[in-house]
Order: sequence, then C-alpha cells, then structure tokens
Amino acid sequence: MINTNARKIFELASAECVLTEPSDLRQYLTGISTSFGYVITDKNGTSFYTDARYLEAATASLANTDIKVYNFKGKLTDLLKAYKEVAIPLSQTNYPEYKKLVDAGLTVKDSTQAFIDAMSIKQQYELDFIKSACEITDRAFCDLLPRIKEGMTENEVAAELEYLMRKYGASGTSFPTIVAFGKNASVPHHETGLTKLRFGDAVLIDFGCKTGGYCSDCTRTFLFGDDKKHGEFKAAYERVLSAHNLVKEGVTDGISGKAADAFARDYLAKFGLDKYFTHSLGHGIGVNVHEHPYLSPRSENLLRNGMVFSDEPGVYFEGDFGIRIEDTVALIDGKVVSLTDSDKKLLIL
Repeated sequence: MINTNARKIFELASAECVLTEPSDLRQYLTGISTSFGYVITDKNGTSFYTDARYLEAATASLANTDIKVYNFKGKLTDLLKAYKEVAIPLSQTNYPEYKKLVDAGLTVKDSTQAFIDAMSIKQQYELDFIKSACEITDRAFCDLLPRIKEGMTENEVAAELEYLMRKYGASGTSFPTIVAFGKNASVPHHETGLTKLRFGDAVLIDFGCKTGGYCSDCTRTFLFGDDKKHGEFKAAYERVLSAHNLVKEGVTDGISGKAADAFARDYLAKFGLDKYFTHSLGHGIGVNVHEHPYLSPRSENLLRNGMVFSDEPGVYFEGDFGIRIEDTVALIDGKVVSLTDSDKKLLIL
C-alpha cells in the first residue's frame, strides 16, 4: 500500500484530526485535482470525501493507497462529530468556515506550518513531475522561436506557446502566460494583449506548465531583430545574466532567502541597476507556482536540499524595456541544479 502525504501532515500537525479543504492542499494530499472535497486524517487513517463528479476517478486513483474514498452529500460538521479537536490551514480558511467549526464545539488548531514544512522539501516523485514540466517548458520555447513572425500579437505568441506545451504533454499552464513586446516588458507582470511585434522589439516571455499537478516557471528575454539601437539593453542583459548565474554558484544548503537574494541584488548594485530590480529574487515552486521558500531581501527562510525555487533577477526601465531571466532550479546535494535549461545567452531572432 502506498502511503500518501496525508499521514505526514497528520504527524506534523499534532492534532486529533486534520481537515483539509483548499484545492491545492487537497491535491498535495491525494495527488488528484478536484473542485470539491474534504480530506480527514486521524490516528486510524485518511478519508477523502467528494461528490459523484469525482467519485469514480478518485476511487480508481487512490485504490492502492492509504486513503479511502467516500461519496459525500451531507454537512461538513457531520464528519467531525467524533472529534473534539481539528487542525485546519487557517491561512487559507475564511472566517465563516472557521466559525462553523467553533460553533460545533471544536477546538481549532492551525495546520499551515505543517503544510509549509512538508511541501517545501520535495520527494523524488515530486521532483520527477517538476522535471517533466520543465523539460516540456524548454522544448516548447525552443520550438516556438521559429514560429514568431513580425506582426503577430502578444496573444498569438502566447497561444502558440501554450499549444506547444499542451502538445508535448502538459496538463495546462502554471499561470497565465506573459508575453510582452517592447516597452510593455517594463511592467514585470504585463497583461498579455494585442500589441503587435515589430522589428527591433525586445521580447519578454514568462511561462510555465504543469505535469502531474506540479509546476514549472521560466522567463526568457530576447530581441526580435537587431536595429542597432539596443546598446543599453544589451549591457543590462549581460548584467542580469551574470546576477542570475551568481545565484546558482553561491546558493548552498542552509543559506537564507535573504542571502540568496543578495547575490543578485548586490551584484546589480555595482552597476547602479539594483534600483531597477523591483521584485524579489525568487519563490518556491511545486503544486503552486508560488509557495515556500521565498528568496527576498527580508526572507529568513532557509534553503534546504530538496527545495525547488525560481532564480529570476530582472531590471525594468519604465516606458522603455524590461529584462528578466528565470529558471526553475532545485537544491540537490548542496548545489543548485537548473531544471529549465534552455540557452540564456542573448538571443536575436
């Protein structure tokens, strides 16, 4: 029988029972994606309560695991009558849901930290899913490049890329794909739109996909033709790439997120570029594209072997251009290993 993550969370939460309802945490426990359900774990085992839409698939998927599946039509409080204490992820629980449990006479504990601790360190099967997503990400980007033509809109380029990721086996995107042409790239999270590609434009694409419920995250910045007017862009690009690589060289097991961020930020400061680096260096990647650990100027998160996170320094010049270079990386045996690894030298199409 396969033991799922539910038992691990129960042991970490130290409560009579653990109730998990948020869809991302539920997927972490069960390995399947559903829009409705409750996972309850106690000393006797784990049960997944869902409705008829998912019953057949969930039963088949969890047949050889430690989770039993039940069709559920009643009230949540009916499932908790045997308990006096329940742990829930308070950071993802709204007040009305919390109040229902309290009004039912339950003592409520917080399982948030248990999930953070467990989800931050990836097991091998999780790494395998993330690696697969990253391989698809790299392949799709490389195959996208010859399809990019002058006059295409940002939306059209995003659609081509998402099609390729799906074609190569992704179940979907990690987040809405960002494609930014020219000055649009100076907005770190530009909303992909109808701007048309012109010769000489800088292009920034931030994208990722999912396999097995796990995410990849990657950003590439390049030029669509060289109109000989990009001296400042090219110089800044080389600085950002060097900062990106310094992170990979410097991060080791036990370093803080703050120290990791400083590798990139302090280097960019030597060239007066740190003031244009307006976001943090990175974030954890797993079931969610943004999760623990966080790599930022204020982060005390410690980076440990088995963690997966982004390395994404960037600089943004308002109304002119933006540059971000991002890989999904893993910390393995004390060293950073790139999981997305397409060529990061400045590309000119």
